[in-house]
Amino acid sequence: MNRLAILDIVALLFRLYWYILIARIIMSWVPSLYHTKFGETVYNLTEPYLSMFRGFIPPISLGGGYLDVSPIIAFLAYHFIQVGALSIIRWILITIGFM
Repeated sequence: MNRLAILDIVALLFRLYWYILIARIIMSWVPSLYHTKFGETVYNLTEPYLSMFRGFIPPISLGGGYLDVSPIIAFLAYHFIQVGALSIIRWILITIGFM
């Protein structure tokens, strides 16, 4: 296996999940999309991660509605998780002499 293949695969998986998170946010603007097979899959993949943030960041009341800012914090945390995980994997691969 190519030396960078492991790191590339993990980076690709992080990127794919990033796009799934973006799809979830776009779907929140068109709620009828949740009732499709694609919508159900996106919801099931993202809800465990997003619900962690919704638990401690309450929505902001805007007159008759609410603004959920937890996805913004979730995206910021996701970036740091991605950078940290890729750095740790790179360090492990270097340490074991794989890179």
